[in-house]
Amino acid sequence: MINKDLILETINMIKLYNLDIRTVTLALSLRDCVDSDVNIVCENIYNKITRYAKNLVEYANEFENDYSIPIVNKRISVTPISIIGEGCKNPDYVKIAKTLDKAAKDVGVNFIGGFSALVEKGMTKGDELLIESIPEALSQTERLCSSVNVASSKAGINMDAVLKMAGIIKKSAELTKDRDGLGAAKLVVFCNSPGDNPFMAGAFCGVGEPECALNVGVSGPGVVRAAVEALDKKADLGELSNKIKHIAYKITTTGELVGRKLAARLGVPFGVIDLSLAPTPAVGDSVAGIFQAMGLEHAGAHGTTAALAMLNDAVKKGGIMASSYVGGLSGAFIPVSEDAGMIEAAAKGYLTFDKLEAMTSVCSVGLDMIAIPGDTPAETVAGIIADEMAIGMINKKTTAVRIIPVVGKNIGEEVIYGGLLGQAPVMPVNNLSSAGFVCRGGRIPAPIHSLNN
Repeated sequence: MINKDLILETINMIKLYNLDIRTVTLALSLRDCVDSDVNIVCENIYNKITRYAKNLVEYANEFENDYSIPIVNKRISVTPISIIGEGCKNPDYVKIAKTLDKAAKDVGVNFIGGFSALVEKGMTKGDELLIESIPEALSQTERLCSSVNVASSKAGINMDAVLKMAGIIKKSAELTKDRDGLGAAKLVVFCNSPGDNPFMAGAFCGVGEPECALNVGVSGPGVVRAAVEALDKKADLGELSNKIKHIAYKITTTGELVGRKLAARLGVPFGVIDLSLAPTPAVGDSVAGIFQAMGLEHAGAHGTTAALAMLNDAVKKGGIMASSYVGGLSGAFIPVSEDAGMIEAAAKGYLTFDKLEAMTSVCSVGLDMIAIPGDTPAETVAGIIADEMAIGMINKKTTAVRIIPVVGKNIGEEVIYGGLLGQAPVMPVNNLSSAGFVCRGGRIPAPIHSLNN
């Protein structure tokens, strides 16, 4: 039987509360593109991407029209390029980056991820060459995204890589200073990075993934906020959590439907649903707004970390019932520049850097899309990364750092990127030096609970 109330509820979710499929991401292995000649590698990469992804945007648009569900981004993720390029006698990672960017442009996707390296235990020559090429690659491309995994709960924290990435972030921002450091906004440093993540900038096709798969990232902060606001103000936190679980189930069911049907149309396996509340700068599509609906005056108030922990857990519990294949990051994102409520809280001083770090212990990712003064020392950036990697390593969760040292701008000034990247105030960081610690180098050993074989 057709349930009129359910139909109207779904329509309201889409039209009034910004329910959408945030991304469909085609994960594609490039391991068979390896060759000793970089020119052949580039040719193989371009041909494979354009062959597999030629219909991705067209079919996604058709499904968007057929089901009246917005699919905001169409993306591609590929095998970490450090692996693909290091077999070349004449490696040229910038040339590979431009090839990836051209392929992405020609098939019409918004972003392509996988200009990546996994160096939590050390670097190969290919890893080091790719990392050194990141600033130039990001400054000379439009759709390319990059990520480097420098830590894990099994391996510990590679502090040599942490310090190197701090310099790479600074240089990426410097080379794109005419665009408020946009290069650094497309670069993320990870602990425990998942190989099936559909969200940028950290998406890549892990070495354990199949030849090709379609991963879907669902979203809906506005829907969750509306559901919380509709709840009786006297409802206790158990009831509140239960309400979020029910709405997360409905959101995930929508993503599962679109993902499976689109994968079948493309003739590729369905991969995973990423159960993430990914906000946008649009009014009403804010994770920070959910905190206010829960009863906090604003994001940043004491109790925000507890509210985020409950939200993250309820989203996962509700979503897992709607799909057998859940992966990626899954939970709630707190990117400063991409969330209207977070932008406001940061601008008013309600959210400090330290409070954001505390919140990352329970959120899906970490310190995300935070603008800092351009003259912040690389050693301080390395200290920020190290702290965040430690949170991920000890808690056996994914954490990440995507910060933008904005050249020529100081605390309180604003950076504007537009689109999903939004805008943000430049936030202060601790001025105490981290240099003596981060420059020791070596590897912070993995915690004792890593020995759980």
